[in-house]
Amino acid sequence: MSSELSRSNRSREPFYTVLWVRRLGPCLVVKEPVVYVDGEWNPKSRASISVFDHGLLYGDGVFEGIRAYNGVIFQFKEHLERLYSSAKSIRLQIPLTPEDMTRAVVETIKRNGLKDAYIRLVVTRGVGDLGVDPRKCRRASVIIITQYADPAFGALAKQRGISVIISSVRRDAVDATTHEIKSLNYLNSVLAKLEAVDAGADDALMLDRNGFVSEATTTNLFIVKKGEIFTPPSTAGILPGVTRKRIIRLARDLDYKMVEKGLTPYDVTNADEAFLTGTLSEVVPLVKVRGIEIADGKVGSITRKIMEAFVKVRADPKDGLPIYQETERIVARR
Repeated sequence: MSSELSRSNRSREPFYTVLWVRRLGPCLVVKEPVVYVDGEWNPKSRASISVFDHGLLYGDGVFEGIRAYNGVIFQFKEHLERLYSSAKSIRLQIPLTPEDMTRAVVETIKRNGLKDAYIRLVVTRGVGDLGVDPRKCRRASVIIITQYADPAFGALAKQRGISVIISSVRRDAVDATTHEIKSLNYLNSVLAKLEAVDAGADDALMLDRNGFVSEATTTNLFIVKKGEIFTPPSTAGILPGVTRKRIIRLARDLDYKMVEKGLTPYDVTNADEAFLTGTLSEVVPLVKVRGIEIADGKVGSITRKIMEAFVKVRADPKDGLPIYQETERIVARR
């Protein structure tokens, strides 16, 4: 195990907030989550990075959002591979091996006593100066945040579906700050989300530079037409989502024809069904685009089948990494 993971000699016991109650004395009332930062675990209120970190100053870094269900980290291998691929693309050297990163993530979840969790794994360029030159950052920083995530998160949206606008903010081109890299720079999505909020919609679809539909602000798009399922390709400036990839495989397992092709706004508004996919949101029906209902404006039957099948998939330990069982043996095998 690397020195990054052996630095902290703190107890694995969670941190608590102590409240002094008059006449009763001190009482333990709230367990404060702990956060991993560069080899140490600290309570959330004391976890910090330098104001000179280039992740803060320039959005220079990469991250992954990951889910755990009932003690299993869903598709952890796929998320970890994408993290290291994103880092390679921006010439960012992650200071932990994939094996040590796995141990750090598992340990952070254990210290927080979680079985159902959302995991934010962040790697920044590290501390530098006020210049943009990344060579001034001698060592990257690793941050692991975990929090409880209800498996039923977003139930109302899944039941009713959501509405979107077509944003005037275009997705960055693949020869610019491509979204194939899951970087810390999300300003493109933030501006589109603000536009959606102003319009009273739940989210926004973003177009690429050629006018084809790319994706939503944090999710991938799928449409259904005449029993076939379509999704935009990587050339449309999308993030090749881990959940997207799993849904493509799932749809094919259910004997649906799955096609990656360029989609126009016309294709979306005239689809029979549409849905969005993402790690946190999972599968969310899309029922209205810029005020136009998709088909009858209700959740479609194929979308429901995909949603139901995904719930079964996410519960299968074969699709993930167990947190509390045989972790060391699994890590060693990888």
